[in-house]
This record gives sequence, structure tokens and C-alpha cells, in this order.
Amino acid sequence: MQKYVRFQSDAGPSWGRLDGDKVFRITGDLFGEHKVSKTAKPLNGLKLLAPATPPKIFAVGLNYRSHLGSRPAPPTPEIFYKPITSITDPGAPIVLPKSSTNVHYEGELVLVIGKTIKKASRKQAAAAIFGVTCGNDVSERGWQHGADGASRDLQWWRAKGADTFAPCGPVLVTGINYNNLTLTTRLNGEVVQQQTTGDLLFDPATIVSTISQEVTIQQGDLIFTGTPGTTRKMSPGDVVEVEIEGIGLLRNKVKAG
Repeated sequence: MQKYVRFQSDAGPSWGRLDGDKVFRITGDLFGEHKVSKTAKPLNGLKLLAPATPPKIFAVGLNYRSHLGSRPAPPTPEIFYKPITSITDPGAPIVLPKSSTNVHYEGELVLVIGKTIKKASRKQAAAAIFGVTCGNDVSERGWQHGADGASRDLQWWRAKGADTFAPCGPVLVTGINYNNLTLTTRLNGEVVQQQTTGDLLFDPATIVSTISQEVTIQQGDLIFTGTPGTTRKMSPGDVVEVEIEGIGLLRNKVKAG
């Protein structure tokens, strides 16, 4: 197992290998040939960035049994897009749009793709997953479902894709068995979601393989895999944390736009 972080350096955004509380800078291609510095920087004091610069962001809806409620289970993964401009760094604020009224957290396991694939089998899809990180698929329910008879987004373009609606990080982990990890979401310290990834309807390999049949998945793409249980509204001043066993903790404060 290896752990990586992306951080702001004097030379710009950089990757580093995380070893305890020390970060060893990486030069070259994280997904291919690269070198790891022999000297380290202390993790404390580094400005951590989202561990990805993806060409695309996919996400899966209704993918935990505990999230379905009375709704029927979908026969195949329900996929939607989030724009890359929705990514926000660990520690950076989730900014509530002025016209929003009902914005919810959604703690999720996020896949980071390591190589470009098309029409992949489950085995090929599993091999294409470079690593995993923590994510929050922030969602405005009024725009997503319609509120009080109001019109709703046709494709969730703002409900799931507004700026700062895709916090992720801070640690990217490789070589971990991510099929039975405990995911915990906290709102102001209170546990509001807790479930294992074993509750997923469609596992990561199935999700990746399904998407790849019609859409080329590129190196660096992110895939949010779904959220468990129920969610509720966030307000300015709230702090939301998504913690996944063996991966780390993503923390963001909520701010009025």
C-alpha cells in the first residue's frame, strides 16, 4: 500500500509520497515513471490540494442498499457527470450558492483511474483503478428533485455540479482492498452516515467496466461511487467530515456564497 498527497509548492502543485507525517516529493508521472525525493517535508504546514486533475468526473446514484429507501434497485449503475470546476481542495470551503435552499452532504469513496480504457472487462476495469480517496458529492436537493413544484435540473448540472460541490482528498491510497471499508460522515462532529463499502450495489470494477462500454475513461478521471444512508441540509458555519477506513479524513467548512 502506498499513500500520496498533492500539495502546493514553490514550483506549483506537486505530488508527494506520504510516509507517516512526512512527504517525499515526486517528479515525473505519478501514474508511470517517476522519482521520489530522498528528502522529506513535514506534512504539517503543507497546503494540501485535491489529489487529482481529472479530465472528467463521473458519479453513481442510488448505489448503496442503505440509500435506496423504498426505491427499487437500478438494474445497472446510474451514472451522471460532475464538472471539473466543482472540485475543491481538502480544507477549502464548500460555498453555498446564493439561490440554493437545501444543500446536502454525500460522503463517498472516490476512484482515481490510472490508465485510459475502453470497453473494459471487469478484470481490466479493476486493473485500471490506480487508487482511491475520500469525496463529498455535495447536492442541492431542491434543484435535483424540484421543490414546492419548482422546476428541477434536467441533468443535475448545478444540483451536483456547482462550484465547490466536489471536495475530495486529501490522501490517495493505492494497494488497498476497498471493497469492505467503513465510511463515516460527520456534521459538526455528529456521525450522520456510517456504512461499509460492502453495502455497494455495484462494486468499483462493475462501475468502471459499465462506463467504459460507451465512454472512454481517461487516465486521471475520478468516479464518485455513491453515498450510503440518508443525508440532510448543511448550513453556513457547519463543518462536514468524510472519513474512510485506511484512507483518511476529508474536512470542509460550509460557507455562504
